[in-house]
Amino acid sequence: MSSPTPVRQPRAVERLVVGQPTSDGAGVKLTRVLTQPLQRRLDPFLMLDAFGSDQADDYIAGFPDHPHRGFETVTYMLEGRMRHRDSAGNEGLLDNGGVQWMTAGRGVIHSELPEQEQGRMEGFQLWLNLPARDKMRPAWYRDIPSAEIPEFELDGVTVRVIAGESHGVKGAMQRELTEPVYLDLHMAPGARFEQHLPATHNAFVYVYRGALKFDTGCRVPRERMAILANTPGSDGVALQAGDEPTRVILVAGKPLNEPIAQYGPFVMNTQAELIQAVRDFQEGKLA
Repeated sequence: MSSPTPVRQPRAVERLVVGQPTSDGAGVKLTRVLTQPLQRRLDPFLMLDAFGSDQADDYIAGFPDHPHRGFETVTYMLEGRMRHRDSAGNEGLLDNGGVQWMTAGRGVIHSELPEQEQGRMEGFQLWLNLPARDKMRPAWYRDIPSAEIPEFELDGVTVRVIAGESHGVKGAMQRELTEPVYLDLHMAPGARFEQHLPATHNAFVYVYRGALKFDTGCRVPRERMAILANTPGSDGVALQAGDEPTRVILVAGKPLNEPIAQYGPFVMNTQAELIQAVRDFQEGKLA
């Protein structure tokens, strides 16, 4: 791990976002934090769902077979067990602390079904857009067990580097064009964490335990997303935990600046491509 270099011009909070309670799959209860109206602002990210419940009825039906085309899904399981199967023949178990990274590319049909009948299931699913040149690439999939996610500790903060790089530690995943950074931060009360980011990256944090404080005086409570301002000349973000243990995800990426055309589980660049995606699904060409 490299020695910390101070962030000299940290980003301010542009606005706070309250997620929308909804359900998906076969009735799984979740909170949609990054919604469709925010896709342009947070390009290359298309969606963020947060889920967490101790009640089996909220998650037990899972997500039966459904299609995707044109983007990547990144599922981070904080607690619980979920079995993945897809039409490309992949199968894996997403377990406590693990990540499932799936590139839908030109198309895949998959299911995500709980392998538990009681206890807590909690985590996130992030949708990361693919550039136009890669939307029709072959589908790809990787299970990343918790033990394979790089971790380090720094001044009262445990940092899990899912994607990108932090303080010289490379994450489990890298992507060339979108350059995503995805960190899970476990912060002791009052601990401070700084992360360098290019000024051109769009970025947000989501607090799922405790609360964050920013140097500007802004407080981000639990279950809130803070969109970070793209301040010219900014070189990163500085986060400080409140008076209790705090856990947040920090997500950033380089915008694609391409048209976004979405119809449910298909994300392309034009309406014509969307129509073709639906037709291909109906004709069994995603299987």
